[in-house]
Amino acid sequence: MKKKLAIFISVLICLFFFSSIASAHVTVTPNTSKASAWETYTVKVPVEKNIATTKITLKVPAGLEVESYQPVPGWKFSSVKDESGKTKTITFAATGEGILPGQFQQFTFVAKNPDKPGKIAWDAFQFYKDGSIVEWTGNEGSDTPHAITNIVTTKGTQTNNQQETQTATAKDTKTAESGTNYTVLLVVSVIALLLSIAALIVSLRKK
Repeated sequence: MKKKLAIFISVLICLFFFSSIASAHVTVTPNTSKASAWETYTVKVPVEKNIATTKITLKVPAGLEVESYQPVPGWKFSSVKDESGKTKTITFAATGEGILPGQFQQFTFVAKNPDKPGKIAWDAFQFYKDGSIVEWTGNEGSDTPHAITNIVTTKGTQTNNQQETQTATAKDTKTAESGTNYTVLLVVSVIALLLSIAALIVSLRKK
């Protein structure tokens, strides 16, 4: 019985360990941003192996223009541009030991969003010290999914705000109406009570 219990616990620990590793994806935030807006994006790179990550390359989605980046001590920034001068990829390479197992590193840059709404995918390539590469280019739900940012219209965002305002106003109006109805009922109840008392007094006097 003790052996079975020990095996069961070991299996649970292994499942938890591997599920934790599997969830350690390269991510890009925010998940939602406005069309045509200047946005500050952050790439979070965890280490899922027992060796250091020494480089991360991010493919810039079509329609997005990278403007600047935040320097990170111990890392060198580089980019590849197309014939028109737009950035195609950005890379952060370690000048030291890189991201060690159990650690993560964040890289931040500023970019102008596409003019049209829709989903943009961030394909990332994570390089390890042993020369292996993990390609975060799969669809949502895959073992190595790419990050997704939902680009929304400013008009849509304003409409949502207007809807929230209208909802709040409706709630306030409903609350005010409820308060008014309560006051009316209270007044009617008091009047009815006074009339009942008066009728009782008159009845007693007649007797």
